[in-house]
Amino acid sequence: MSIEWVNRAVDGLRAWGREKGVEVDVDEVRLLCDYASDYLDVNELGDFRPGTFEELLLEIYPRKVIAPPESAGETVAAAHTLVEFLVDTGEIGAKTATRMRTALDEIEPEMPAALADTSKFGMAKSIFSAINADPLDLADPTAVQRAVEEFDGLDDDTCDCPGCAPLPAVRLAPPSEIASAVRDVPLLRDTHRLVAWMTEGGRTTTVRKALRIRDARQVTKELGVERPALAWRLALDLGLARLEGTTVLVEEGFVPLESRDEEDLLDLWAATVEFLIEAPVEITGNEAVDESIYAVHDLLYRLQVPVPPDGVAEYLRELAVGERVDGLDEALDRLVYTGTVHHLAGGVALTPHGLWGLRELYLEIGLEPPIAADLAEGDASGLISGLITSGLPTEVAEGDIERWLAGRTPEQAAAELLGAVAGAPAEMRGIAVTIVDRLPAEAESAVTRCLDDPELRPHAIHWLASRGLPAPVLTQDELLWVSVDMLALALPAAQIDPDGFAENMAASGPPPHLIEDMWRVEHPDVVEVLELLGNTLPDKVIAKAARKAAFKARSRGIH
Repeated sequence: MSIEWVNRAVDGLRAWGREKGVEVDVDEVRLLCDYASDYLDVNELGDFRPGTFEELLLEIYPRKVIAPPESAGETVAAAHTLVEFLVDTGEIGAKTATRMRTALDEIEPEMPAALADTSKFGMAKSIFSAINADPLDLADPTAVQRAVEEFDGLDDDTCDCPGCAPLPAVRLAPPSEIASAVRDVPLLRDTHRLVAWMTEGGRTTTVRKALRIRDARQVTKELGVERPALAWRLALDLGLARLEGTTVLVEEGFVPLESRDEEDLLDLWAATVEFLIEAPVEITGNEAVDESIYAVHDLLYRLQVPVPPDGVAEYLRELAVGERVDGLDEALDRLVYTGTVHHLAGGVALTPHGLWGLRELYLEIGLEPPIAADLAEGDASGLISGLITSGLPTEVAEGDIERWLAGRTPEQAAAELLGAVAGAPAEMRGIAVTIVDRLPAEAESAVTRCLDDPELRPHAIHWLASRGLPAPVLTQDELLWVSVDMLALALPAAQIDPDGFAENMAASGPPPHLIEDMWRVEHPDVVEVLELLGNTLPDKVIAKAARKAAFKARSRGIH
């Protein structure tokens, strides 16, 4: 958007209105100019054409501006005022003005339905339309931030769907890797090849700016362009091509995709992701997927792990209130073509550049998606606390752990990890012990020194004994204590998924006699652990024993 020309246009409009005694809705006209500049290649007042208003008011406005359908008349009236200003100042001729007035007359009865059509809503409008019924200009960062703050202030119990949860921290690939990947995105490669083919061949579009059917067939046959209609819409949206009537033009110095620099590629990709997520166009040809294109990407962003097609289908069915989702595999394959996702062994996931691009879109609408710190660069306390709080996918967290360990000898790693959790809560101690458990016998001296720490001693004995190294015999009290301590580590996950915890306990949990004696352990989490066992264990007899033990522990005043 060129703010300068829009500001000049608005200033001129104000002066014209005062001179002519015309009431001008300056804010609405500014919005018209802003969006025309952003999305329709209007770089000065004289670039407005009759077709500009059709796409602006029936496509862009419904996608971007939160406004009630009954406000359509005000917007069209502002557009009429703009037309009178354009013709009066010589920016357009009388014939063009007549065609513009006719176009606006035809648009006015259609616009209310367009504003109410949820299938046209972009991602940001879908989010914010539920927050505030007043008109909201999504190009105004202040207005967006205000809406975000209002949204953040809603009761946490309002909704528990994935799309309403806070955005998780993500780990981004380096910009150079993102840019390199963008050069290989099939859709972007086809878009650049299509623009060059159209201009070099002097080809024209239809009056509605679409590719001619014979050209679409020919470019597919000659160049292998997979989705010519989608590539052409993207070319116009990105400004890679512009039209004078039906003649296709490119700016002087059009740069092929492979010749673009890193900054240019990142800007190009951010705009491409915005187009794919927000533009009301056919992306995959599957109605269920295309109507929920944001929801699919948002789900993958939040989960950060490959999601099987069945999982995506189930999520779409929930969004579609039980409707069937057919042809999903083919739709996901077509989505791969756009570059935002790829197929992995476990299902479909965002590509590194897809993750980056979606985060840029979140930032654009005023959200604050956090970046996950590199845990391998911190000390032992940072590694442990980061593993607990960052919410990183298992694969990413595992990579951080491996790189952290690689920078230390086994003895150094064990000493740092165990030293960091002396006197710490069970969850931190459990994380440290779990990492130390993967270390070889060379860590013996550091582990042996922990035999003097009452909380770490049972873990140290188990570590040494399991490697055939000299170790004291684990007493019954120590066995009870370490059992409670390891169960305490599972408390957070068990509260989230009690059924999964119950299954694990049924398969590999402590024996009944051990549970019955746990109440004797002076562990700060013993009551909570026993209550969890009592409420989740499938064996009613053992569950009852756990509840009885919890009562005894509470009676002893152990909390």
